[in-house]
Amino acid sequence: KEKIMAIKLWGRPTSARTQNVMLALAELNLEYEYILASATMGRKGSVAKGGQPFGVVDTPEYILMNPTKTIPTICDDGYVLWESNAIVQYLGMRYNPHLFYRNDTLLCNSALRWMMWENNRLIGPMHDIVEQRFRVPAADRNPQLENDAEQKLNQEFEVIENQLEKTEFIAGSSWSMGDIPISIRCHRFFLLDIITKPMPQLARYYETLKARPSFKVIEDETLHISG
Repeated sequence: KEKIMAIKLWGRPTSARTQNVMLALAELNLEYEYILASATMGRKGSVAKGGQPFGVVDTPEYILMNPTKTIPTICDDGYVLWESNAIVQYLGMRYNPHLFYRNDTLLCNSALRWMMWENNRLIGPMHDIVEQRFRVPAADRNPQLENDAEQKLNQEFEVIENQLEKTEFIAGSSWSMGDIPISIRCHRFFLLDIITKPMPQLARYYETLKARPSFKVIEDETLHISG
């Protein structure tokens, strides 16, 4: 008899926001059904390079769940939620609040602060770099845009370096849900090889993250630097 999964995830493996949810589910050891969905990417890469998207996001059924037509979206035993950081927080609160924020209101909010910061400060420049290097046709690339994004990203990662001089993990002395999106950005930062100055605390933190069993779900570099 086919096993029915209580949790369903709509997204694509190369999406950093979907990877947030993949990493959260891996930390919690939760099984789930993965439904490939995207308006911009498919099995053969970006639509900008002629690839066919996975689709699904523009279907009436999906729009009823997520009117923004974005990924990721989850359905957990009938409860539907979209926006990756909201999903990560929900999963932690429901399944293991001790792991995700030690049942501590202060740590919870410190972690949320870094999740919001990542969303506001890292996604933009990192997206520009990946787009220019791997997804935009060579003839249409903008070297200045990529260079500016690299400089901006280095500035932002100096903020992380300074934080890690004070705490072992991003929000405190123990791993928390705040480390989930930062893990993905840190992995991509090293894979892109654009660091302009030594960041020893970031390097130490990266090695710690890679040692976590959950890291395997985002480890493959083709999930991050391909298109």
